[in-house]
Amino acid sequence: MLRPRRRIIKKPRRNHNLANVEEISPVARKYWLQRYSLFSLYNKGIQMDEEGWYSVTPEAIAIRQARRCAGKVVIDGFTGVGGNAIQFARMHCKVVAIDIDPLKIELAINNAKIYGVESRIHFVVGDFLQQASSLKITRNIIMFLPRNVDLLQVKELAWLSYPPLPLELKLEINLRIYLHLMAMIQIEENYVQNNLKGITAYFGNTARASRLR
Repeated sequence: MLRPRRRIIKKPRRNHNLANVEEISPVARKYWLQRYSLFSLYNKGIQMDEEGWYSVTPEAIAIRQARRCAGKVVIDGFTGVGGNAIQFARMHCKVVAIDIDPLKIELAINNAKIYGVESRIHFVVGDFLQQASSLKITRNIIMFLPRNVDLLQVKELAWLSYPPLPLELKLEINLRIYLHLMAMIQIEENYVQNNLKGITAYFGNTARASRLR
């Protein structure tokens, strides 16, 4: 008598790391497969909050941006979980990393330690927009912007990299300054694995750096 064959169904192995992420945040699940593009040392103990998953600059882009500033003093005004600050520090920059959220600063410090650059970064809990007036900020600015940003508005942001002018001078030399500023802007599309992740706008010497290479 033939007996029916028993069908054995193997249960899928549980991914404990992904299970932990599911418990922490639904947002993390969306970006989980991209974790090593955000931090190549993710499995060494990188920590992120929910916002960090979608706001941190992917590592390849952060490295590219940091190369423009190698060896300089850099202010990272919205450091988040430290993606950019870490890469600036790896390029031997002296970095001041500012964020209004104390938790993000704690996470950024942890992540900087994993990359071995915490000693090159001065972390500050504070509102960059309030502190900016007391800082000596140059015209050399890098902005990592959403991929759907209006490029015409980006060019208008060039005025942020130029010192304020009296009204009477603005009326006289606005056009000349505008043309000068346009020559000091570079807009770059940033891709990771053929997917557009954002737009980087370089102002001042950070834009000139690529033209001199």
